[in-house]
Amino acid sequence: MDAVFRALGDPVRLALVDELARRNDQTLFELCVRLINRGHSLSRQAVAKHVGVLRDAALVHLTTSGRTTIHHLDPTVLVEAQAQLAQITKELS
Repeated sequence: MDAVFRALGDPVRLALVDELARRNDQTLFELCVRLINRGHSLSRQAVAKHVGVLRDAALVHLTTSGRTTIHHLDPTVLVEAQAQLAQITKELS
């Protein structure tokens, strides 16, 4: 779970997760354009590295169809992280 919280701790990666939550199954190009619209002007390679961190944390899965790679957000990991935070919050109360 540490990898998940580390991945979500970066504003660019958090923006990527938010974009995939709004519209799942996007290409890297689509994600780059959406980040630019949010004020994050990063190179395609930089976005790919951020996606790699999200993939390593099991937040994003990739599927390939021909030459197109689709990025898919897996919400189960977010639910697990939310449950862990809820437990910590409950213990603090």
